[in-house]
Amino acid sequence: MGWLPAAARRRAVLAVAFAAAFASACSPGYVLRGAWEEAKILGRRRPIAGVIADPRQPAETRRKLQLVLDVRAFARDSLGERTGESYTLFAEKKSDTLATVLSAAYKDRFAAKTWWFPIVGSVPYKGYFKEDDARREAAALEAQGFDTYMRPTSAFSTLGWFNDPVLSTLLRYDDVDLGNTVIHELFHNTFFAPGKIAFNESMANFAGGRGAIHYFCGRDGPDAATCRRARDEWDDDLVFGFFMSELIHDLESLYARADITREQKLQLREEVFARAQRRFADEVRPRLKVNTFGSFTREPLNNATLISGRIYYDRLDLFERVYESRGGDLRRTLADIIAAARANRADPYAGVESLVR
Repeated sequence: MGWLPAAARRRAVLAVAFAAAFASACSPGYVLRGAWEEAKILGRRRPIAGVIADPRQPAETRRKLQLVLDVRAFARDSLGERTGESYTLFAEKKSDTLATVLSAAYKDRFAAKTWWFPIVGSVPYKGYFKEDDARREAAALEAQGFDTYMRPTSAFSTLGWFNDPVLSTLLRYDDVDLGNTVIHELFHNTFFAPGKIAFNESMANFAGGRGAIHYFCGRDGPDAATCRRARDEWDDDLVFGFFMSELIHDLESLYARADITREQKLQLREEVFARAQRRFADEVRPRLKVNTFGSFTREPLNNATLISGRIYYDRLDLFERVYESRGGDLRRTLADIIAAARANRADPYAGVESLVR
């Protein structure tokens, strides 16, 4: 999904292999494959400090790894995130992609197909270390009448259960996206609501976006290019999140209609998709400051692609309102949101809403 920003695409899996390694509900082959790939990644880890000190390493690799350590310290000391030993090790990955992530959704309602894993609960995606395996599963799901969507990922989090390394795939990204990702993934170590993927990812998206602003603007100054880039990316996320909420509302209203057949719903949804892409081109894109959603008008839409994107942009404005109500104190905002979500595990969004009533 080209219109899904690179920062979100590479976060597409919370625990591809970790979940697989414990997934009694999955086939033995899937479990063993996931555990084997996870073991290979963990077996290639080296201390970041040693890589930075090695003059044989490329200067840019050493610089970006130092940035990872600096952002990690900021997340721990300034934001109160639980870092453990995550992102203190580095692992080389020969390919640009860690895994391929498959999502599926029902065609006539805005609901994802989910897979259940211990620890993380129900999740609307499944990871594959071989793209061909993902394609075969996608074909099987499409034959059953599902919408499907496949995307690559180059990062994962084991939610603090293991010492997550920085993968070489992440070093391809610019400083702001790299810093954003570190804060995002460390937030998953800090708080994770089982079975509440949209809340978890959107909240981590908020932590990463706002955290990157605080880090780069504090380090480089308010007029620095990194500060402006971090601000612009977060502003765009808020604009796109509002656009997505309106599009999804239109789809849910269509799917809820009882006066038309399923076939009519499938026909009319294509009109909703086309109308949304026109609105994006005419009204939304001119407001964006960074070219991260440019291909939204070019790529086909279906329920699976939209649900995959929505989980990163669900009610970002709510988190922003809490942040504003706390006077821009990000550490306090994160702590208050986590406490509210824990107090209402059945509906963490309702818990957060109680903070700004």
